[in-house]
Amino acid sequence: MAQSQNTTVELTTRAISFRGLSAYGNVMIGDRAFEFYNERNPEDFIQIPWNEIDYIAASVMLGNHIPRFAIFTKGGASFSFSTKDNKRTLRAVREHVPADRIQRSPTFLDVVKLGAKTLFKH
Repeated sequence: MAQSQNTTVELTTRAISFRGLSAYGNVMIGDRAFEFYNERNPEDFIQIPWNEIDYIAASVMLGNHIPRFAIFTKGGASFSFSTKDNKRTLRAVREHVPADRIQRSPTFLDVVKLGAKTLFKH
């Protein structure tokens, strides 16, 4: 059974982890780490200490809707999640990760525009 790294819990909410196949479970935000626990398999968990997070990228659609976010670690790994209330989750994460390390990920149109600019630049 997994042991939590947190000593106090600030937020717990239902979530989906997009690692390979989708896994349903709970996200727990505490004083020491961001944690995800699979509801079907207690041995399937993700624990990311706050000091290991490089940055967080949030997908923003239609101005203010956040369907999912990704956590990128200093070791080069990335983890994608969607919670019941992503805005509330990211607000809780912002208490531990500086605001300049939480970014808006580029939209599909942004990527297409950038690609078109590089095509015609040469």
